[in-house]
Amino acid sequence: MASPFTPSPAAAARVLRDVFGHIDGAFAFRLWDGREVRLGPSEPACIAVIKTPQTFMRLMRDPSPGNFAEAYVESAIDLEGDLYSAMEVANTVEGIHLSPLRKLRLMLSLWKG
Repeated sequence: MASPFTPSPAAAARVLRDVFGHIDGAFAFRLWDGREVRLGPSEPACIAVIKTPQTFMRLMRDPSPGNFAEAYVESAIDLEGDLYSAMEVANTVEGIHLSPLRKLRLMLSLWKG
């Protein structure tokens, strides 16, 4: 059984769609339970594999390309597919800025289930 501070994969998928759903391009996340969260209108060219709920929480606290790069270097996430496409998505992600209030709402939504 998951601890109360561990987000469910379903809640994590909702947050990923909320934060990254506006990104143009075929991209996906695969969560620790194997669930795939596809973004964009077509088959994903690249998939970011988030290995643990703790890594997910870390990335959502700071959804910046730098934080994703650190997680990749540390093997906390994997990238599958066309890495050039991943770089294009990273450029788009740089424009994501979540206010403290929006971050709080997103984090609270994770425990609502």
